[in-house]
Amino acid sequence: MAGVSLVLEGKVALITGGSRGIGAETVRLFAQAGAQVVFSYKQAREQAETLAAECGGSKHCVAVQQDLSSATDGRALIAAAVAAFGRLDVLVANHGVWPSKDAPIAEMAEAQWRNTLAINLDSVFGLVQAAVAQMDLQRASGFASGQTTGHIVLISSTAGQRGEANHADYAVTKGAVISLTKSLSSELAPRGIRVNCVAPGWVVTDMSSETLNDPELGPRIASGIPVGRAGTPLEIAGPVLFLCTPLAGFISGEVLNVNGGAVLVG
Repeated sequence: MAGVSLVLEGKVALITGGSRGIGAETVRLFAQAGAQVVFSYKQAREQAETLAAECGGSKHCVAVQQDLSSATDGRALIAAAVAAFGRLDVLVANHGVWPSKDAPIAEMAEAQWRNTLAINLDSVFGLVQAAVAQMDLQRASGFASGQTTGHIVLISSTAGQRGEANHADYAVTKGAVISLTKSLSSELAPRGIRVNCVAPGWVVTDMSSETLNDPELGPRIASGIPVGRAGTPLEIAGPVLFLCTPLAGFISGEVLNVNGGAVLVG
């Protein structure tokens, strides 16, 4: 008896922040599912080139160095992805910044606030705007109501649902991503573009390792997660892949919580 396959043969996916952590695992999964993958990185050139080679090289996987701190940057990355493989079927907006040092709102520097919003939100606007324009161009002349022509997955966080003390800048952007998901779903589902969101909890990545490895904070965080530990990048990448397959064709505007049961929201 044949198993169920999550297959993306013939599709082109762009994954931002793909050189490490959740992004790198997502790149690997999409490549394994048969997609041609473009992913962005900011500074980790060696890691990015190694990952691209691992996933099949230039005919299957391309790494693009691109700063993402403005809408213009986002639009430029979409153009690079289309130039690489001629089309775009999937956008996964995974990149982001989480300033790890606590910054109470009364003390937070305006520069930090603006930088976090620029990276986590402004660039996402540019990415989505250009991706939708490209997906609209690709719509077949025989497009039928209900047919899926593209997928967008935005990565939020539990911080966007319950807030995060001393990290208001980050929480604000992730809450906005959830609102953006719902707005885009209502707008784009009739045009065949499915927009969904994955909201991870604590995940073991370079960005969170200092906090999770802290002898006091690490155990405290784990004790607040019903499964008893932080997640792995692969455990986030799997749901992202699922949302971009035909099995998820009737899912639109959903916020998929992947947090070990730490935050239960409807």
